[in-house]
Order: sequence, then structure tokens, then C-alpha cells
Amino acid sequence: MPLRRWEPLTTREAQGAMARSRSHAQLTRPAQHDAIAVIGMSCRLPRAADLAAFWKLLIQGSSAVTEVPDGRWDLDAGSTGTDAADTGSTDTGSTDGDAAGRRAALRYGAFLDQVDAFDGPFFGVSLREALAMDPQQRLMLELGWEALEHGGIVPATLRGSRTGVFVGAMSSDYAEMLRQDTTHAVTQHSFAGTQRGIIANRLSYTLGLNGPSMTVDAAQASSLVAVHLAVESLRRGESELALAGGVNLNLSAAGAQTVAGFGGLSPDGQCYTFDARANGFVRGEGGGLVLLKPLAKALADGDVVHAVIRGTAVNNDGATDGLTVPSTQAQADVLRQACQDADVDPARIQYVELHGTGTRVGDPIEAAGVGQAFGTDPDRHGTPLRVGSVKTNIGHLEAAAGIAGLLKVVLSLRQRQLPASLNFATPNAGIDLDALNLQVQRELGGWPQPEQLLLAGVSSFGMGGTNCHVILAEPPASGVQPQDRTAYSDASALPLPWLVSGRSEAALRAQAERLRTFAANDAELSPADVAWSLAAVRTAFEHRAVVLGTDSADLLRGLDALAAGEPAADVVRGSLRGSGALAFQFTGQGSQYPGMGRELYDA
Repeated sequence: MPLRRWEPLTTREAQGAMARSRSHAQLTRPAQHDAIAVIGMSCRLPRAADLAAFWKLLIQGSSAVTEVPDGRWDLDAGSTGTDAADTGSTDTGSTDGDAAGRRAALRYGAFLDQVDAFDGPFFGVSLREALAMDPQQRLMLELGWEALEHGGIVPATLRGSRTGVFVGAMSSDYAEMLRQDTTHAVTQHSFAGTQRGIIANRLSYTLGLNGPSMTVDAAQASSLVAVHLAVESLRRGESELALAGGVNLNLSAAGAQTVAGFGGLSPDGQCYTFDARANGFVRGEGGGLVLLKPLAKALADGDVVHAVIRGTAVNNDGATDGLTVPSTQAQADVLRQACQDADVDPARIQYVELHGTGTRVGDPIEAAGVGQAFGTDPDRHGTPLRVGSVKTNIGHLEAAAGIAGLLKVVLSLRQRQLPASLNFATPNAGIDLDALNLQVQRELGGWPQPEQLLLAGVSSFGMGGTNCHVILAEPPASGVQPQDRTAYSDASALPLPWLVSGRSEAALRAQAERLRTFAANDAELSPADVAWSLAAVRTAFEHRAVVLGTDSADLLRGLDALAAGEPAADVVRGSLRGSGALAFQFTGQGSQYPGMGRELYDA
């Protein structure tokens, strides 16, 4: 998707950004080198195939939860795991000990569309190998490419670089399905294709990245722990750039039944975070990545900075009343440790994206921890801490839950709006919001103290006690002013080229259609900015076209013709033949005899 090179500010916005930048500088002077910039992002989430769709879902207050789509699994085929449910788990909803409730819970979830779709040839993967690959590996390839493009980086330019890949994952549904399906023969691709540890490695291999590459399994905290490890790698200089995030796909009935047997699923198919109706969570799936770079380097390179990671921390609950029972003190400690790492006063945190599963035991424990660490800080002077959970929109993405929450917060910082946390009507009887000085974000609105530097926390907790917290800040003012666009002020009278390419003729037409949809849906889009992005930060594939136009209407008409495969005067098509190097011949006064130029070329 084309990038905007600049996002112009009004005079008032510019003045506000400059004031916040001064606050940012004062806050970060002691550890400027430790700040990490988010310069690119990508996601594939339920009812949100990209970042724009995700933000739309959030600000509209929509839920992506549905009944299980056709083709996923048959609830009537086999056991629903009722025997395995009598585990005595403490962190449960109403489904614990209730076979009918567990069966009802299995009917709901938040799912991706076309989870089986994959363009193998784009990544040089044969059909035979693709069939043996866990779809989580496939999805990470797509998200890695998209995150780099969103960050304005042509993926091929990173080959051989110290770019790290850190991916959180915990499930292996596809491997289990292949083992049970005797119709699919084991091939030389099966072993690597079904290993969780290969998810990150596959991306490093495909793009030729030489930095650290690891799949992280910290249960439900996996993706946020992956971000923590990426930040540490960048701070040490081990990586110069890093892709971090997580993936989780719910593919098999057996996997769903195992979670239902644990007793934590909501029979209503909803996450009632901090609400009196809290009775468990609903499962979700998807993935997301952030592209990270040291802030000082990002600013020096002119990167678009979407948010700044100020600090991170990880700990464990240790011994509690049960393996899966959380600890208020440990959760409070990890929040404080993240603030210490960020050199941030806890009283300055304005919003926390909760783990927020909506379980009867987990919610009160988390609320107490957040209140203890942030909410009741005397320096807040009574200003409530806003809290919410994206799980109320897209369900619990388990290993990818943390990255979904982090992406929500980055978008909220960028847009300077806080989306509503859904399904909240009456506070949980075990949570005294007033005493804890917490306030659930019930509607779309501005940040509580927009004149101050916007600071937020993101929590993610694993069922085995691993707790992770990340402190994020809005991006510093980068010196972008309205006059930055004047370089193109006279460009409207000149034709602009929009370059489109694909690995095949069909892919070229599909890209034209995608670009046309993107451009048509944004009335404020600058055709010149799109032209720059397409030329400078997109890979040029074998099948190419140039669409010429002096305004958006001309360019959209050209894209229509290209997408339809029809000829047009303002569209030039071509294809690359061979991969030889480009050479220019300077023959002085011209050819001295027939064939001289060809002889030079052959030489």
C-alpha cells in the first residue's frame, strides 16, 4: 500500500507538537540512546486485513466475533474435551465444570478470512512446499514484507543486514492436523514446515536477514515478550533493525477443545473485561509485526516515527495458589519495572491497554496490580487512569494478544484518540474502580491530558506466570511543517507517474485494483506523495506499468484500465526480460560501421 511521504500539520498542531517535543526531550535526556522507534507496522486481524481496517474497527466500536465459519471444524465430530475439563483451574469462567457451557463456547471466535490463501510464488515457495508449511509461517512472510514496505524500506535492500526477527507463537494446530491426516504424505518439507521455531527463521531466510532470529513461546505473553527481546537486541547493538510481533491461528477442533477443557472460555462468545458479566474469554486469531529502530537513528534517517518504545520489562508470578493463578504483586512489579526502564514517572501514564481477558479471577487481580502501580500514585492528584482491552473487539489472540494491544496503542497515539473498550456496563464486584483510581474507556474520545506528552502502557500475561509490560510514548516532533509540501505545489500542471508492478500479469492487475481502491477512498491523498512512494520505496517486479495523469481522476481512470487489462493512452505496460546489469554506451561521434554497437554490447 502506498505510503504518504509527509503528513502536514496545521499551525496549531505544529505548535502543540513542538511543545510536546520539548517535554519529550526533557524526559528522555538521561537515556536517549535507549529509546526505540516504531517506524513500520503490519497486521492481519479479524475483520481487519490491514492497519486502516483495524483502526476503523476500533473507532466504530465493532466486534469481530462470529460463529465458527464453515470449513474450520465440525463441533459434532468427536469429543468436546469434557473429560479433560475437570482440572481444578482457578482462572476460569462459567464454563468450568459445565459441559453445555463449554460446548456453547466452542461455537464462537474471531477469525481471519481465507486463512488458507497464500501466494507462494511471490516468496519463491513451490506449491509442494507451501502445502507442508504451517499457515503461521506463511502469514509471517506476508506481514514481514508489509511491515517493511510500511516503513518505507524495499525488502531486498536489507539482505545481509543485522536485522533481527522476533516472533511470538504458542500453537501448532497445523502440525497436529497433518499428523492425523493420512491422505497427505510426509515430504522433505514437512519437518521444517511444521516446526514453530521456524516461523521467525523462515522470514529471515526469505529476506536474507542476518540478525537474531527466534520464535518466542511465553504462552499468551509471547508476542509482547518478543517485542521486549527485540528492544534489548537493538539497545545492545546486536540488531540494527528488528521485526517483532506474533501470530496465532486457530485451525483445529482439537486445539479448540483443549482450550475449552481448561474452562476459561465465555459461553456468550464475548470478553466482558472488568464487567460484572465476566465469564471467560473468546478466542481470536491473527498476527502483527512492528518494525523497530533506535530513535536517534530513525530521526537521523528521516523515518516516519509512529510511536516510541520508552521501556519494557518481563517477570514471572513465581509460586501462587496455582500454576495458572496470577499474582497481583508480580503484575504491579512488572509495570513499575517498565516505568523504571523507561525513566518515566508512573503518574504520567495516561492509559493502559490491559491484558483484560474477562475472567472472574484474572480481572480483579489485574485491576489491583494496575491500581497499585499506576492508578493510586499520589502524584496523579486524583486523575483516573484510563484502561481498556482490544480483546473486547477481536477476542483473545493468545500468543499474538500482546502485539494486537500494542498496535492499538500505537494507532491511538498516532491518531490522538482512545477507542472504546466494549462490553462494559457494570463494574465487576471484585473491582473497586474508584478506590483503584481506574476508569474504563467507554467511548471514543481524546486523551485525558492532551497537552502533556502522551504516555501509555501495554500489558500481556502468560498462563504460566510470565508478565510483560511495554511503555509507549507519542512520537517526537520531527520538524515537519506545512511548508514541507510546497516543493510539489506546482506539480499539478505536470503529469505524474504512478508505477505499478507484480510478479505476474495477474498480480500486476491485482495491484492496480488495490491501489485504485486505496486512492479512491482517501480524498485528501496527494498524488505526488503516492508517486514518490511507488517509485522510491516499492519493489519493482518483473511485470510493470506506468500510469500517467495530472490529477487523481486521470490516475484512477488509468488504474481502472490497467486492472481490467484494457489498453489506454495514459498507461504504458512492459515486462523485464533477463536480469542482466544495465549499461550505457557512449560511441563518441557515432557508429563508425554497421554492427559496431552490437559488438560493444556483446563484449
